[in-house]
Amino acid sequence: MSATQTYNKLVPEPTSDSAGYWQGLNEHKLLLQKCAGCGTIRHYPRPMCPSCHSMDSTWVEASGRGVVHSWTITHHAFHPGVRDDLPYTLATIDLAEGVRMNAQLRGVAPEMLRIGLPVRVKFETVKEGLTLPYLVADAGA
Repeated sequence: MSATQTYNKLVPEPTSDSAGYWQGLNEHKLLLQKCAGCGTIRHYPRPMCPSCHSMDSTWVEASGRGVVHSWTITHHAFHPGVRDDLPYTLATIDLAEGVRMNAQLRGVAPEMLRIGLPVRVKFETVKEGLTLPYLVADAGA
């Protein structure tokens, strides 16, 4: 994106619970919450551990590798800012760390999509202060 273009898509509003995740993305790292009480890894970021109910957590860097759990191919723009991206694939993946995440899957033809397809997370800085994750097939897996 050139300096003269405006980013016209919806942007996240980090909370105190998710700020570490967004900061990590800006550093091209996928950070996940880890419960300081029992060690459970969780994603999406939230205040309480679903296993032991602790409110204490730390951030750990994830491998960024996983496999496709599910996907959808979007043909209808839910927001004017994504109209030029259509069609696009949104995938739910099982990360190696045992949690799921959603992101756009790029460079994989629809006929090549399958459950269990190895993928890895990459990063795109879409505007100053906002980097987003996306997925690509992991040929090295």
